[in-house]
Amino acid sequence: MNKLVVAVATLLILAAINWAIWDKEKHLAEGEVVYLALAPVDPRSLMQGDYMALNFEIGNRIRQAVRERTSGDEARDAANGHVVVTLDERRVAHFERLGKGDEELAESEMRLRYRVRNGRVEFATDAFFFQEGQAERYESARYGRFRVDEQGDPLLVSLHDDELERLGDVER
Repeated sequence: MNKLVVAVATLLILAAINWAIWDKEKHLAEGEVVYLALAPVDPRSLMQGDYMALNFEIGNRIRQAVRERTSGDEARDAANGHVVVTLDERRVAHFERLGKGDEELAESEMRLRYRVRNGRVEFATDAFFFQEGQAERYESARYGRFRVDEQGDPLLVSLHDDELERLGDVER
């Protein structure tokens, strides 16, 4: 009986892991491409080991809008939300307004999900990891390329320079 329970539990865990992998691969393959402009970060934390700390300009606008909408402590502890952005001809996202759940969007608008943790706005990640010794390739990064699914969840794919040229070797 114990072996049966262990076998079933193992199969359930493997199925859940494989479903999560399949879901992320689908997200990367089918999500809409969006570029978010990077904002400056503390230069001491810009390059730390084999990753780059990331901050996004749109996050600063979100933080300001959240602060205007709520009181100080509520804004600092806010959990999740959506921001409505417009995309320019290069697919760079620009802040439009904070989202209100299931509101109708104009054709030129898109919804992105964000999280606020300790007063910092985060999207899919706050860091970009790369191979050891490759930091110089990413020093000119000005944009993050994301794939966004129907729910507005962004996944970071790659970093790009001012001309939206991909930095590094791998892109999806």
